[in-house]
Amino acid sequence: MSCRFCLFVHVVVPKLQCQRALLGLNRVARHFLFSKQRFQVTFSNRTIMTFQETNVTSVPLIPRKILFDNPKQTAVKVSPDGNFLAHLAPSDQNVLNVWVYPRGSDLKRMVTKDTYRGIRFFQWSEDSRTILYLQDNNGDENFHLWAVDIMEESSPSIDLTPFENVKVEGLMSCHKRPNELLIGMNKRDSSCFDVYRIFLDSREILFDTENPGDVVSWTLDESTMTVSGATATNPEDGSTVLRVRDSPEVPWRDLKCFPYGEEGDIVDFSVDDDCVYLRSSLEADKTQLVLAKRSNGDTIRILASSNQANVGRVILHPNDKRLQAVCFTFARKEWKFFDESMRDDFLSIQEKFGDSDLDFTSRDNSDSIWILSVIRDNDSVQYVMFDRKSKSITPLFHERPELDEYILSKMESISLDARDGMKLQCYLTRPVYGTAPFPLVLFVHGGPWSRDLWGFNPMSQWFSNRGYACLQVNYRGSAGFGKSYLNAGDKQWGIGNMQNDLTDAVQWAIESGIAVSNQVAIYGGSYGGYATLAGLVFTPDLYCCGVDIVGPSNLKTLIDSVPDYWKPMKKELLLRIGPVDTDEEFNRKISPLFHVQNIRAPLLIAQGANDPRVKQLESDQIVKAMLERNIPVEYVLYPDEGHGFARPPNRLDFLGRAEIFLSKYLGGRFEPYVKVAESTACLPIQEGLL
Repeated sequence: MSCRFCLFVHVVVPKLQCQRALLGLNRVARHFLFSKQRFQVTFSNRTIMTFQETNVTSVPLIPRKILFDNPKQTAVKVSPDGNFLAHLAPSDQNVLNVWVYPRGSDLKRMVTKDTYRGIRFFQWSEDSRTILYLQDNNGDENFHLWAVDIMEESSPSIDLTPFENVKVEGLMSCHKRPNELLIGMNKRDSSCFDVYRIFLDSREILFDTENPGDVVSWTLDESTMTVSGATATNPEDGSTVLRVRDSPEVPWRDLKCFPYGEEGDIVDFSVDDDCVYLRSSLEADKTQLVLAKRSNGDTIRILASSNQANVGRVILHPNDKRLQAVCFTFARKEWKFFDESMRDDFLSIQEKFGDSDLDFTSRDNSDSIWILSVIRDNDSVQYVMFDRKSKSITPLFHERPELDEYILSKMESISLDARDGMKLQCYLTRPVYGTAPFPLVLFVHGGPWSRDLWGFNPMSQWFSNRGYACLQVNYRGSAGFGKSYLNAGDKQWGIGNMQNDLTDAVQWAIESGIAVSNQVAIYGGSYGGYATLAGLVFTPDLYCCGVDIVGPSNLKTLIDSVPDYWKPMKKELLLRIGPVDTDEEFNRKISPLFHVQNIRAPLLIAQGANDPRVKQLESDQIVKAMLERNIPVEYVLYPDEGHGFARPPNRLDFLGRAEIFLSKYLGGRFEPYVKVAESTACLPIQEGLL
């Protein structure tokens, strides 16, 4: 369970290669058709098509619906027994639901019946007969846990946690006790998550483990199906404490302490219960994977590390818990394998998909059936199934197959220097037509303690297709690059180096001849929305327009209104941001609300009315302040959304408005805006609601 603060998270080979080559042929043809070149396409040393030079100088607009509507299919997961596959796909009402089918069959059946908001997270129960999923109410993030029995044709979905204003967080299960499930729930105390045990056959819920008030995540010991690990935060100094217990009958003991600024967490327990796998930065700048003694936390040995990036995903065998693989991500995913057979299988798959990153989506409990995602920068995510016994690869689907008809841009990984010499890992997506310099969209990630990644991104493709270069910056304070890089963002919001990094990246793009100096937009959600507001008030001459989605405008009111269950992390938040709760001068210095008079560029703001992280007040108050000073602003509110727009009608409605807005001030192409019928968008300024 995690509660971290985030404003804004063989035989078939020749046939497979041929299918992929032919699927991409239309895209290849179009790309070179519009690039005014003569060339030949060859496959297996045979020329299969020749293109001549042409005078066509533009490429087709990709409809917003193709980029941002629900994917055709996504998020494939194999059942623990390996017999079934499940994925998310739209119903005939275009609402995401869970579909299930026997492995090797095309007889897919929709087993959930959501009719409005759509399902975004699900998992299999360990008995391979129940689908478990989470759903909230119009974006309030008070997720309930639902279950549906796939073995009964018309089985209804059952709300296993039918409690008002209660959030479920973290689902823990083990194949040794397939009828049981452990969950976190803030039912007893809204500020923290206790652990409850659910019996799937009877739907009985039993209180299991009380949270003393400081635990932000729990770790399951699968050998006993008990919660035996806890990650806690100290509300006095922001440090992190890892705790373990040998059984529910004995007290917890501290295993490891990470002072503020260090990073550490429990990955899992060894199968013999003598050891624990930890991520730890105590011995290095980047987190390492460490094997430690469960008795006292002493390090036995360092298992994996990188001099560029933190330890990412850790893959342990489902049954014996031996280490199989670790992923590191600096610019691209890099896997280090400790299981020779896994490495051989993985590399044989990677060889078939060329310039792509592979990731494990799910596995069965015998580790014989893998579902992998194939990540490319200029194609939507593809899912494949690999049978480790037969060594066969079965392509399943692409999330957005319609994109094969369009030309997509490549994403470049670049490194640039900030003004103080800090190296910034960035991604640049250029239009596939036209010549530099281009109008530029600086697309700022949320968090801020998250990061941008290489791969297909519908936003960057949207910008580039409309004629804009898109720059994504992993500014200091971004996660994954080590504690020094993360901590360098402390107290650097607004007028500090986090924002300076964005400014320096824009200046780099201008000086490098990539961007037009007076045609730069800043666009972001959550912390990215804050950065948009900060960019317009603190560097008003740099941007010609800005788009802010659920961005905080006054950091004191943001902190004062965080959900109760963020209170255990409040000290850490304030150490990261600065003392905005007690130091009025400091808060006013970095909060955009108090500098609206500096705004000279057009601004578009979007907000979800039910956002529990960045309340509607954050958008309302800056819009009011601008209106009082006769500063133009556009504001759209969605009454049935929260921290971001989950419903496709609302998402498409807003992006249509944003596209017209960007075209007006950046001069790019646009698809005409038509209000989406099912959207709940309202305009508070025009409707007199402010």
